[in-house]
Amino acid sequence: MTELKDPVLAGVPPLPRRPRPTTRSGEPARPRPLLARINAVAVLLVAVDCAAWLVAVVRTGPGLAGAVVTAVALAGVRVGGGVHRRRLWLSWLQDLPRSVTTAALAFALVTGVGLASGMDGTGTAEMQEVVLLFFALGESVRPLVFALGRWGRRRLRRCDRAVVVGSGPLAGELVRTMLEHPEFGLLPVGIAVSGGDPAPAGLPIETIGDDLTEAISRLGAGTVILAPGDDRDGAVVDAAISAHRSGCVTLVLPHLFELCSDGPGVDRLRSYPLVWLGGAPTRRLSWWVKRLVETALAAAALLVLAPVIAGCALAVLVESGSPVFFRQVRVGMDGRTFVLYKLRSVRPSAVDDSQVRWSVAGDSRVGPVGRLLRRTSLDELPQLWNVVRGDMSLVGPRPERPVFVHEFSAVHDLYQARHRVPTGLTGLAQVHGLRGDTSIADRARYDNYYIANWSLWLDVKIIILTVGELLCRRQR
Repeated sequence: MTELKDPVLAGVPPLPRRPRPTTRSGEPARPRPLLARINAVAVLLVAVDCAAWLVAVVRTGPGLAGAVVTAVALAGVRVGGGVHRRRLWLSWLQDLPRSVTTAALAFALVTGVGLASGMDGTGTAEMQEVVLLFFALGESVRPLVFALGRWGRRRLRRCDRAVVVGSGPLAGELVRTMLEHPEFGLLPVGIAVSGGDPAPAGLPIETIGDDLTEAISRLGAGTVILAPGDDRDGAVVDAAISAHRSGCVTLVLPHLFELCSDGPGVDRLRSYPLVWLGGAPTRRLSWWVKRLVETALAAAALLVLAPVIAGCALAVLVESGSPVFFRQVRVGMDGRTFVLYKLRSVRPSAVDDSQVRWSVAGDSRVGPVGRLLRRTSLDELPQLWNVVRGDMSLVGPRPERPVFVHEFSAVHDLYQARHRVPTGLTGLAQVHGLRGDTSIADRARYDNYYIANWSLWLDVKIIILTVGELLCRRQR
């Protein structure tokens, strides 16, 4: 996103931005070496699967079509099932049910493809034999891979450098567990104190101050473990955001962890369950797909709706004169300000209170045309230009004015966290009825839920719900 140089922005104090990671010398931080980012165990597991499939194909001879079908089926279910995932606990027995399940799914898939394609019984049987032989060969080697991984972590110190965010005895026990059991692949290098308790005493690692981002860069950490005690949620969320922006893997020790069961997304550090948090949405390849698709859709919508925008602008001009467009400073991603464009729905007045007045509901300056534009959301169509420019997305948290961002951030711990992605023309909070004078805390919760669970399909659902809401609103 680019910050617009516009007279409307004059006199608007910029919100604090997240600084670029630097070392204490003030130089830009260097990224971790490439070898430190490679998960050797995952690479070996992929190599074992490839070798097992190749031996099974050569031994069985299913033909080119059968080899391709089995390769696609096995690769799909194994990757989708997380068999090659990064993990702390290297246990073959713990992983065996997952591996058996993926093999069974692959067996069912090749059987279904064979029956659906009209392949003779011999061809289907050969593909089934490939899957069974693949499983037998792969599982005979996987225990050795896990054993080699544990040995490499203990003896060669092939461990990821980790920072613990927490305080009190629990954080200290986590650090001691990592130091005593390097086979889980984590080497603690720092602890960032959070909460009311002091840093645990006697730990051979650095105590980190307020700048977690700088410490992550300086210490070369690749993992951040959040172990909150009685700390407020907002501080923990800020730590998670800093970890995401630094490209770190983020693990969370949940409250009441003694009652937490194993499941998808849960790993183990000895007896401590750690939940893997998804990375920042903006670092994913699918986010760039979102950006390309939204830009294309916004540009096409501007062309198609140009006559509608022109007609609305003419109606505004006839009702209350010029200007027909309304420009207002809003806050976007990382606290950057930009100028948002709308069709003017309020008659001009001598005093411009648009930056500090929360709502114009019941305002006598809103005429019949303005009410129609606001009720149908036609006044927001010029924001498509903001989407094309990169100021906003089609879907995301709604942008707010700087004075209210300051006010809401001071009252609601998680409000500022919603600015870690670009703002949007519509969002999850809006399709759940949180428009106008509604709960700011509920909006922040919906926005942060959207960011934590973002996917392209979630965006599609929000757009569908937005269209449905607009159609229902027009029928009232």
